[in-house]
Amino acid sequence: MLSQKIVFDSGNELAALAAKQINYHIMGYYPITPSTQVAEQLDLMGAEGLHDIKLIPAEGEHSAAGVCYGASAAGGRVFNATSANGLLYAIEQLPVQSGTRFPMVLNVACRTVSGPLSIKGDHSDIMFALNCGWIILFAKVPQEVYDFNIIALKIAEKLRVPVIVSYDGFFTSHQKRKASVFEKDEDVLNFIGEYNPPVTVFDFENPVTIGSYMNEPDLTNNKYQLHIAMEKGKSLIPQIFEEYCDISGRRYHICKGYMAKDADVLIFILGSAYDTAKDAVDNLRQKGVKAGVATVSVLRPWAVSEIYEVIKSAKVIVVCDRQDSFGAGGGNLSIEIKALLKDCDSAAKVLSRVYGIGGCDFYVEDAEKIFEDALKALNSEEVLKFDYINKYVGSGEKDLRYFAPLTKEDSSPDNVSASFDESGNMTVSGGNIKESLRMPRRIAPGHGACPGCGIFINLNIFLKGISGNVVLLFHTGCGMVVTTAYPKTSFKVNYIHNLFQSGAATLSGVLEAYNQKVKRGELPDEDVTFIMVSGDGGLDIGLGSAIGAGLRGHGMIVLEYDNGGYMNTGYQQSYSTPKGAKSSTSHVGKFEKGKLTFHKDNPQIFAAANIPYVATASETHPSDFIKKAKKAQEYAKKEGMAYIKCLSACPLNWNDEPRYEKDVIAKAVDCCYHPLYEIENGITTINYNPEKKNNKVGVLEWLSMMGRTKHLKGDEFKDTVEEIQKEIDRRWERLKARDESEKL
Repeated sequence: MLSQKIVFDSGNELAALAAKQINYHIMGYYPITPSTQVAEQLDLMGAEGLHDIKLIPAEGEHSAAGVCYGASAAGGRVFNATSANGLLYAIEQLPVQSGTRFPMVLNVACRTVSGPLSIKGDHSDIMFALNCGWIILFAKVPQEVYDFNIIALKIAEKLRVPVIVSYDGFFTSHQKRKASVFEKDEDVLNFIGEYNPPVTVFDFENPVTIGSYMNEPDLTNNKYQLHIAMEKGKSLIPQIFEEYCDISGRRYHICKGYMAKDADVLIFILGSAYDTAKDAVDNLRQKGVKAGVATVSVLRPWAVSEIYEVIKSAKVIVVCDRQDSFGAGGGNLSIEIKALLKDCDSAAKVLSRVYGIGGCDFYVEDAEKIFEDALKALNSEEVLKFDYINKYVGSGEKDLRYFAPLTKEDSSPDNVSASFDESGNMTVSGGNIKESLRMPRRIAPGHGACPGCGIFINLNIFLKGISGNVVLLFHTGCGMVVTTAYPKTSFKVNYIHNLFQSGAATLSGVLEAYNQKVKRGELPDEDVTFIMVSGDGGLDIGLGSAIGAGLRGHGMIVLEYDNGGYMNTGYQQSYSTPKGAKSSTSHVGKFEKGKLTFHKDNPQIFAAANIPYVATASETHPSDFIKKAKKAQEYAKKEGMAYIKCLSACPLNWNDEPRYEKDVIAKAVDCCYHPLYEIENGITTINYNPEKKNNKVGVLEWLSMMGRTKHLKGDEFKDTVEEIQKEIDRRWERLKARDESEKL
């Protein structure tokens, strides 16, 4: 064995450690719970100069997968990590990677697939990847996450097939355990060996075309070659397991069992629940029951003979799925075990049990209850072949409303009004703070936001300018999570949620269905305003969808609360994060100086799409905010999309005091990081000019108010601050030029 040391780390941390030791060329990634820690740890190690991996934060998982594919086609060693809907969003790219036979390693911290939204662990995501042509390893403890990440790359490069290392989200991904790791990085690299890709896009003497258009019979042959590679994997993987045992002392098998050789009743289960089931087996063995448990370390390729050899003695097998293949009478694991037993002419009875959905804990008592059903089947007693563990069915009788719904009349106190004049210009009257108090809150005070969170301050000011009935759509994010924890809701109006990448498209469908139903006389015309609320980086991954809705002319309002990061996943850098800012994926250290790029200018991006109304607003100028909301409502009703961006404080991740957040926002406005202006049908108007008020300050005065950017006061960041100031001044001067122009 080679020299090793003991660490106390989580599965995510050990995946990052293995990647660091391998020193991949590229990691293309997008943050999603519970896999995000992998990128965070690698970024932290990179800031300390411990590896040379180039981390590329994409704007979504689909693009992250594209980054990885391109890097692998360039001959690089490539790494990624994702979970749940992130895997599904990227999944179109997975067959591209395997079909063109480029190796890489992808970690999947398994999590519930939305909807409804849940961030807890089950296996509903990884089962979507079974038919993508990737090798799939499944680690049940953090030690295996580390080991399989090293083994995976060797398998991938030997077979020229990409490999997924999957493990239970939050159970294995976050729980810390003792693990043995190699002391020397070179020992890991020596085990994996050199990689000499047979094809890359950099062979200029023999140029290649990658990803051709392909018809029959060539496509059949392509898929057959991938099948052959998978079949080779059935013999290669055990061989590499043995080679790894030689250097680590840890032996792995495709399938393993506990007390399975003579078991009459056996649970077949995946992941971290295996150890729980082992405890139940021990309890039953003490009572004289021949119970056993089995699991697999390799989901693809599916090794029929190896698995059957472990489970063949059992007369009743209960396959436990942490997901369901709805309508099939069992999850994917159940279906595959049934097919395996059929191929092996086994007479064993198979029961299917779905457990642990949405991260629901699996206890020894649950395993013992499953064994009770197995014993009933063994004794030919009546028992359900398929069932859920710890299920309940709602009666539908309980009224779960906590607040009386707001009527159209309640929401129309006429504290602000807007109208178009004969020349097409809009005028707004009202909007002062005192009058706005008559507008009832559409979002109740009861929510779970952090103290000082700016989301609901901004939302409540904005909604004071919106009269009548509304339908709200929230992207995934803090604003959504803290208001809708089932069975409670903070909303007194109709609300719908969808994921970042498709929120605007969803609201497009809602409003156009409403228009059609009104047109056909199926609904009364209630003059509804459709509003999408986005933040927490939602208009990175969701920007394409939002621009598309704007280009289609759908009459909705997009309100972006910009808190400068992916806050709902623990503050990873977003394209809206300030340059130089410290985040969990843009650390500050000897080899890294915070976020490397300037913040994205979404108002100008939306303006370039030629939507009728674009504006910025601030809680420090509430009357201006209310008037802009009213304008947005009128433009959305009559001309098309309206977009408003407000700066939203996040004390937890900005690392400042909640009581001072209004001052922090004010400084952001006064330094022109967040200037207040509006663009009506292409014509720009500055609404507040800090220079004319003698309030203009340098950007460092704002940055130094927050812990995330306070380090920029140091002499070593002088150049960074000068670059930020220069860029803010450039944008401000261009804005003033537009303001002075009759055409811009």
